[in-house]
Amino acid sequence: MQSANNVMVLYTGGTIGMQASANGLAPASGFEARMREQLASQPVPAWRLREMAPLIDSANMTPAYWQRLRTAVVDAVDEGYDAVLILHGTDTLAYSAAAMSFQLLGLPAPVVFTGSMLPAGVPDSDAWENVSGALAALGNGLAPGVQLYFHGTLLAPTRCAKVRSFGRHPFAALQRQGGAAKAEVIPDALHYRHAKALANVAVLPLVPGITATQLDSLIDSGIQALVLECYGSGTGPSDNPDFLASLKRAEALGIVVVAITQCHEGGVELDVYEAGSRLRGVGVLSGGGMTREAVFGKLNALIGAGLDTAQVRRLVELDLCAELS
Repeated sequence: MQSANNVMVLYTGGTIGMQASANGLAPASGFEARMREQLASQPVPAWRLREMAPLIDSANMTPAYWQRLRTAVVDAVDEGYDAVLILHGTDTLAYSAAAMSFQLLGLPAPVVFTGSMLPAGVPDSDAWENVSGALAALGNGLAPGVQLYFHGTLLAPTRCAKVRSFGRHPFAALQRQGGAAKAEVIPDALHYRHAKALANVAVLPLVPGITATQLDSLIDSGIQALVLECYGSGTGPSDNPDFLASLKRAEALGIVVVAITQCHEGGVELDVYEAGSRLRGVGVLSGGGMTREAVFGKLNALIGAGLDTAQVRRLVELDLCAELS
């Protein structure tokens, strides 16, 4: 635990700083002046704000933007800041916070994500309470690593998701199960000092009647990994030989396929049901209790680090930063 005395605030846009435009609310510059006026008399650590470029609605977040965000965090720590606060729109905040948990493995400083459900300055906005609360939490001392702060609560980003589109409590920790051994050695390529290449990761939720043709269209699109959102504890259409053959073809092509559960609670145990063990038999890996946000960020980091397929497959099922604990 380390108390932050000098915080870099990275402003990415999002609802928190939006202002009215001709086409509705849009991200706006000038948030630092508003923030200084609001926090002038509050007991928070010293801070400086840096605007990311471009400022975006978080619905437009991409893995390429994550790379710029990683660089900005590393630069801030190298410049002597002892903590980083990231202001981010709520729609993809859990995705970004989870992804940065893997992009910043080994970072010796705490990083906190926050945002707001209503823009700063409008009636009943939660903006300033989240900003001041996150800064105060950093000032009180947090362990190195990435956390998500909202309405007085710190959440592990690899274990939570946005579960509501309204109110002051949009994020919740998911009750996932299925622990895994912690990776004893993390490859140097995953260290925060090393920039990651962009990866091509897709997500496919299973639905009744899904066809091999639909799966094949993804396999043939150039993806490097696929998150397969399965039923229950990791089941799928195991009586469909064409679907299983397509998954086997994906494995032969070097595409890493990881099964997670569609359920809000629990996790994947591929060997419980025959329908799950058949997926394992065609090369599908168990995502245990990982959330969609966590496994998507993890695969982007593993593949972006340039690890070979065997290493990626091994590390998917090992815990790197509490995503499987």
